[in-house]
Amino acid sequence: MQFAIQSLPFLWQGLFVTLQVSALVVVFSLAAGIVLGVGIVYGPRWLYWPIRLYSDFFRGIPLLVLIFFMYYGLPAFKVNLSNFAAVILALSAFKTAHVIEVTRGAIQSIHLGQTEAGKAIGLTFGQRLLYVIAPQAIRRFLPPWINAVVDTVKGSALVSLVGIVDLMLAIQQVIGRTYTPMPLYVLGALIYFSINYSLSMASRVLEARFAHIRE
Repeated sequence: MQFAIQSLPFLWQGLFVTLQVSALVVVFSLAAGIVLGVGIVYGPRWLYWPIRLYSDFFRGIPLLVLIFFMYYGLPAFKVNLSNFAAVILALSAFKTAHVIEVTRGAIQSIHLGQTEAGKAIGLTFGQRLLYVIAPQAIRRFLPPWINAVVDTVKGSALVSLVGIVDLMLAIQQVIGRTYTPMPLYVLGALIYFSINYSLSMASRVLEARFAHIRE
């Protein structure tokens, strides 16, 4: 365990990369996923099918295959990305597909009468979405979305396979120098657990914050 403690300064650098990758993917996938999720519910038919195909396609591909395609496959099409850009693109595309389904499910869980009531009192589509649908849907959106965020943090460990020194690769590099794998893997597991447990606690706080909203 002494080696693990001594290696902490180096591991912090890898942890920063892990958090940076996770944060960027969460922001990009959340923004794109909500927009496309609203589009798949309320958009015209010509918009529905491309979004549906995108969601089904990317959710059906293993994340590792997607990362390798973005980094090793795209150069065949004259698209050269850095390893960092490739993993951000791959993870964002993958998680966006999941956020689309979370958004769709949250919106469709709201009784149609809520929308009709808003329309009856003269609210525009934007007003109905913002003041009627969104406050009720967010309670249903948060639990699966936080779960997707936790999966993003865990999935970020795959970026080490294309040479990015995240927390996982930093641990492996230290093990290569010290030959003490167990303490370092235990330390890495505790760090990942701390991050994901904090996210779970934040989810409970947010769920309690919106628990007063009723249909």
